[in-house]
Amino acid sequence: MKYLIHLGNWYGRFERPLSSISLFTGFIFEFITLRRVDSLWENLFIALHLVIAAIFIILVNRQENEGADASNPAKLHFWYVNILQFTFGGLLSAYLVLYFRSGSLAASWPFFLILAVAFYANERLKKHYERITFQVSLFFLSIFSFSIFILPVIFHSIGRDIFLLSGLVSLIALWAFVKLLEFFSFEKFYKSRRLLILIISGMFVGINVLYFTNLIPPIPLSLKEGAIYHSIIKDAHGLYIVTGEREEPLRYFITYDTVRIREGEPLYAYSAVFSPARLNTDIVHVWQYKKSDGEWVTRSRIHLFLVGGRENGFRTYSMSSSLHEGKWRVNVENPQGQTLGTIRFEVVRGETDLVTFVKN
Repeated sequence: MKYLIHLGNWYGRFERPLSSISLFTGFIFEFITLRRVDSLWENLFIALHLVIAAIFIILVNRQENEGADASNPAKLHFWYVNILQFTFGGLLSAYLVLYFRSGSLAASWPFFLILAVAFYANERLKKHYERITFQVSLFFLSIFSFSIFILPVIFHSIGRDIFLLSGLVSLIALWAFVKLLEFFSFEKFYKSRRLLILIISGMFVGINVLYFTNLIPPIPLSLKEGAIYHSIIKDAHGLYIVTGEREEPLRYFITYDTVRIREGEPLYAYSAVFSPARLNTDIVHVWQYKKSDGEWVTRSRIHLFLVGGRENGFRTYSMSSSLHEGKWRVNVENPQGQTLGTIRFEVVRGETDLVTFVKN
């Protein structure tokens, strides 16, 4: 017990820098390791975190019913609170990574903001771990975020019906957990039940509003690669032979790639979209140009079929001709209109040196 006290005192002295280091290294680790939303081991990793979070919410509240002090390193309650905080940090970090890979920041920033605020609150508002509403609210957000992408993986389908089912599953799972929590902390839960119902209802409605206004990333789909080329040919071996302009230095810092074409020459939008195994669906290439007043006008919407399971994404392309000079973009969307990513380019008249290479 003496060693536990010393460890707790040391942790208390360096909690902020340790928390920041853990936050940064944990996010980088998950950004590198979390690759596929349909990976068994990665989903087991998230499911295990949910189970651990549920267990320690119960333990924290049972200890508080007995008058435990969360600031005393000699008590288990101190470690329960810190383990719960660390577990939620791992969950929210994983969701930020997976959802960020799946959607466009410009199109889905409200949902990213919700996850980021929850992430910040988890790291900075430690005292709220003694409040049952804060714990259960984070737990519900974690369950709902997991259900949104795991159910399409399980049922090999995406769409509004699957999303609504994910919401129903999340509510049922939370209800079952709350009934268990009531057994260990009835008095505390009874005092907080109205506020908790209000918060959970608000979160549920808010996430549904974000989905039906296309502000949630289209997970489990993700745009692995997108570019504009002068020609694309698929050979007999399934390889894509593309011809395009030489990549400019520091092109990732350029908002619009410059594409030089002759009058009437067509351009091709290439996309490689990842989809889980056996989840076959459509994607849409939406070709748009920007007017002088800043408004984006849709030139065409081209529906393309997608086959799931390929590690580097299912490759496909669309073509548009008679493009005038100016700024253009191709939004890669799912059938519900959620944006996977955007290919931006600026058309100018002129000749250019082209290079030909193979897309595997």
